[in-house]
Amino acid sequence: MVQANLDFLAKTLLGRPTCVLARGAKLGWKARILNARQSSEHIRIGPNTFVAGELFVFAHGGDIEIGRDCFIDAGTRIWSGGSIKIGNNVVIGPDVNVFDNHTHPLRAAARHAQIRSIFTIGHPKQIELAERPVVIGDGAQIGAGAIILRGVEIGSNVIIEPGSVVSKSVLE
Repeated sequence: MVQANLDFLAKTLLGRPTCVLARGAKLGWKARILNARQSSEHIRIGPNTFVAGELFVFAHGGDIEIGRDCFIDAGTRIWSGGSIKIGNNVVIGPDVNVFDNHTHPLRAAARHAQIRSIFTIGHPKQIELAERPVVIGDGAQIGAGAIILRGVEIGSNVIIEPGSVVSKSVLE
């Protein structure tokens, strides 16, 4: 936990965008906050929440909001180009992927252009990744290795089995 919090502190002191950590929120030592939006306000972590995974917002858009008393395990990736909202008391196991977009253009030429941009000037501020919001309700549990795709809503207290690929909303 110390390494991630030192990284967070160093980036904050250097004026680099990271996230907003509420009182009692902690980052694990393997946690990664990747914020291409240039404002820490686009990644918000609620009180008493522990994040050991990776949170990433794209330069063209993206917003991650995590409620209070949540646990996000190591190896988990939450990538937003639109909006991802995680309720209170949510447990997300290790190696889960949550994406509200395609993460890259689907046409090869557009994908290569995106990669060139990333390597030369950073993540593009103008790109279409077919974003659709993801919402995970209060008390939900997401099992290890699950994949939550764009446009999905997971209802309150819903349990997603380990290894599941969720492409449609699960409300009960």
